[in-house]
Amino acid sequence: MKILKNNPVVFQFLILIFFLAVLNVGAATAAQTKHSKKSSDSLPVPLDQPTSLQGIDHSPATPQKAETHGEQPHANLGELLPLWSCLPFACILLSIALFPLILPDFWHHHFGKISGFWAATLGIPFLIAFKGAALYEILHIIVVDYVPFIILLWSLYTVSGGILLRGSLRGTPVVNVVLLIIGTLLASWMGTTGAAMLMIRPFLRANNYRKNRTFMVVFFIFLVANVGGSLTPLGDPPLFLGFLHGVSFFWTFNILPHMLTVVVILLLIYFIIDTYYYRKEAVTAPEEDGVKEALKLEGRRNFLFLAGIVGSVLMSGMVDWGEVNTFGIHRSVQDWVRDGLLITMGILSLVTTPIRIRDDNDFSWFPIIEVAYLFIGIFITMIPCLLILKAGANGAMAFLTNGVNRPVHYFWVTGGLSSFLDNAPTYLTFFNSALGRFYSGMTEAQAVPLLMSENTIYLEAVSAGAVFFGACSYIGNAPNFMVRSISEEAGTPMPSFFGYILKYSLVYLVPTFVMVTLVFF
Repeated sequence: MKILKNNPVVFQFLILIFFLAVLNVGAATAAQTKHSKKSSDSLPVPLDQPTSLQGIDHSPATPQKAETHGEQPHANLGELLPLWSCLPFACILLSIALFPLILPDFWHHHFGKISGFWAATLGIPFLIAFKGAALYEILHIIVVDYVPFIILLWSLYTVSGGILLRGSLRGTPVVNVVLLIIGTLLASWMGTTGAAMLMIRPFLRANNYRKNRTFMVVFFIFLVANVGGSLTPLGDPPLFLGFLHGVSFFWTFNILPHMLTVVVILLLIYFIIDTYYYRKEAVTAPEEDGVKEALKLEGRRNFLFLAGIVGSVLMSGMVDWGEVNTFGIHRSVQDWVRDGLLITMGILSLVTTPIRIRDDNDFSWFPIIEVAYLFIGIFITMIPCLLILKAGANGAMAFLTNGVNRPVHYFWVTGGLSSFLDNAPTYLTFFNSALGRFYSGMTEAQAVPLLMSENTIYLEAVSAGAVFFGACSYIGNAPNFMVRSISEEAGTPMPSFFGYILKYSLVYLVPTFVMVTLVFF
């Protein structure tokens, strides 16, 4: 606690915020009482569907059953929560953005405590005001979202850390563009997280002699960790969620033109910037002064474990083995089996890969620990945001969801929210919005094929927005923060949270998305 004592103002500020949040319980309870009669007059709506879409029968079109099947219904808290209940989420984002800049030592030693603090700031008043319904939502996001999220990241991080590319690979502008293209192509077939974890270390080592490396990693995040996952449901979680709800596996190739447009523009910009700095630096690669070593891969058996991870994820979306109740949360057996297989793949990688490979790969556990600590706070404080969004026209964000009616709206609103919220439920919200708009009264099994064929542009807009805009911030997609952490640990300086957005996303991504809008939407 030494750092806290040395920073009494920071400590007092955090305590003040906490007690202000607790005092808000009265207001939240009043809101609950005010709406209780209204809620009791109608049947509750499942929380994974927008309330404005009750005309759609959302029976899944695939063998996978809905997560809420067999659970006791809960009041739709999204209709009761005020917009200011999202403040703890905003505060944890500000903490991630500002603390590393103004109090770097404090942040480095206490980022886990800060994440836990903001989780408590939301969780305690939430539980006091809404009791069992709040407990259900917290357990649901932990069991269904956070735990699988961390298990998948851990398994991919562990397995990819056992693959080492040796040899003299010089990071010239042409070589770097080739590496980015390879990573972008891999992302749709092994997931953005898998491709990013596999490619980031060779990419960093190839450029370790360069002076200006920050922009390289940022464009790596743009392309490999996000846009590259556009072509198949394996590429990114929202597309996999669409697959579970009846979107055919290869339908996502419809956004190939959108993806190619973004990739070509970003690669061209990258090549121009990299060429400029390469000539300006005039630095000689270290290997040029010695014997050039041929490229070779070590730890190749880990590719089998990567294949096992991809196969496990695909399996979980194609079979139905029933459900089990965990802490009151019904979850599919195949999802638990998938998580067990992912853990097994990671353990097998640890056991069968020589330690020297991981040592030479500069492998450490800090990046995955940092992500695990920060994202538990992010997931919990994000609960009100997601519930309000899912409440649709009956929630505090009705002004936003009611205004979404054209393809360009679906693209930018889905994308804008996916930049900071979990892009999977955001995708599902506007996916269901499109179904309700055009095919009210039909079952999901009937409506989804029609949406794919008759109103393709709407589904393209939702899909492209959810995937592309994940690159706009460090928390927009799972691997973004991991890539940042690995890069900083390897000695590459990375921009702050706001620096990333202001210097790169707004300058390079947003104009590119404007171009996509003009051409396709």
